[in-house]
Amino acid sequence: MTVLSTKKLETNQRELLLNAGINFVDYDAITIKPLSFDIPSRLDHVIVTSQNSVRQLIRCSINFQESVFYCVGSKTSALLKKYNCEIALAAENSAQLGKLIVEDYNTLAFTYFCGKQRRDELPTILKKHNISCNEIPVYETHHNEKSFDRAFDGILFYSPSGVSAFAKANPTSTTAFCIGNTTAKEANTYFNNVIISNASTIESTIAKVVTTLKKSSI
Repeated sequence: MTVLSTKKLETNQRELLLNAGINFVDYDAITIKPLSFDIPSRLDHVIVTSQNSVRQLIRCSINFQESVFYCVGSKTSALLKKYNCEIALAAENSAQLGKLIVEDYNTLAFTYFCGKQRRDELPTILKKHNISCNEIPVYETHHNEKSFDRAFDGILFYSPSGVSAFAKANPTSTTAFCIGNTTAKEANTYFNNVIISNASTIESTIAKVVTTLKKSSI
């Protein structure tokens, strides 16, 4: 059995597959390009929905001592904590984050650092409930539309952009293993068989691959 990861894996992540007897090919389906941007004078309430946004803010050495963060994903939350940032909310996906903000923080004004090709779920929810949100794109995503001349027993996806980058250059007749609901929503556009990991981490996505393929091989 061989799977394809649309993101280069770390050594410990590779071992999770190899120790289970599953071979893999990995590549980066997308690349991130930083954008120049103006930093607001006040950053009281900050929304970030990916590690990419956090990395761009860190790159610019922005002072977050007075900021409170509202984020998506355990890895994004962990990265913020590494830099001693205060976190008010950590949601599983953008739609859930928007719902929680509407329920408990609807009187606040937010700054949303995002990708240039960001999805619409969160801004739509905030706009619908008249919640002030200043969007600042800090990076853009470039597709690496690489084609593969072989079949895989499954494809691992970690973002909607990764799904579209792969699907534009390859058949989609295998199983898509997705890191979360937002990525799965995009995968459903192309794949008939989509499986979502139990948690929004690469490790959990790999675990879902292992359990699923092991069952199918019995």
